[in-house]
Amino acid sequence: MAKQTRPARRPQPEPATSPQGPSGNIPHNQTLSIKEQQKAESRAEDSRLIQAALKGNNTAYKRLMKKYHDAIYNFIYRMVHDKHQVEDLTQEAFIKAFGSLSSFNEEYAFSTWLYKIATNNSIDYIRKRKLQTYSIDKPIEAKDSDYSFELPDDSYETDKDMISDQRAHMLNEAIKKLPEKYRKVIHMRHVDEKSYEEIAIQLKLPIGTVKAHIFRAREMLYKSLKDRIRHY
Repeated sequence: MAKQTRPARRPQPEPATSPQGPSGNIPHNQTLSIKEQQKAESRAEDSRLIQAALKGNNTAYKRLMKKYHDAIYNFIYRMVHDKHQVEDLTQEAFIKAFGSLSSFNEEYAFSTWLYKIATNNSIDYIRKRKLQTYSIDKPIEAKDSDYSFELPDDSYETDKDMISDQRAHMLNEAIKKLPEKYRKVIHMRHVDEKSYEEIAIQLKLPIGTVKAHIFRAREMLYKSLKDRIRHY
């Protein structure tokens, strides 16, 4: 009887090398590398959108606003705990940023520049309303950003009230020159102090249309007043 031989054993493939460490987690240095890569890609995207926006591409403006709207809104909300005012301040920050986009230095991150504009705008609002909404001893940091700030010391100026009156007069004159549909929503929002929902109900408009009208009205006012109001 012939002796049977066993078939030769096939070599097993080596297990694939994993970037994960012994615990199954991605090493810390690799995590940092991924974050730096994501930041670089985000800045490159911002640069492309900014260049397109400067050439008059409205879609680029919308994409920039969509990308950073929630982050700016949440950042401002940590200072001003009124969602309607926060939405107003968020819109104003983007309007000021877009109005000064040609002066943006691309050596810096667009997000950092935008946070600074939002910060200054919010500080102005807080000082005018004399709000005590957070501790000025603790810096406020932006989520997913290296940007943080502390509210600087405030000092009273003897001519502050006069300057405020002059600004108010210029603003009222500029509002009167707005097209009716924009003048109406701005008046209801800032003079009558109605909420977005109340304006939408009274004018029988979708709330998105109300926000769009207010954004456009503020944009027109900013362009009209930015060169005149800087002297006050």
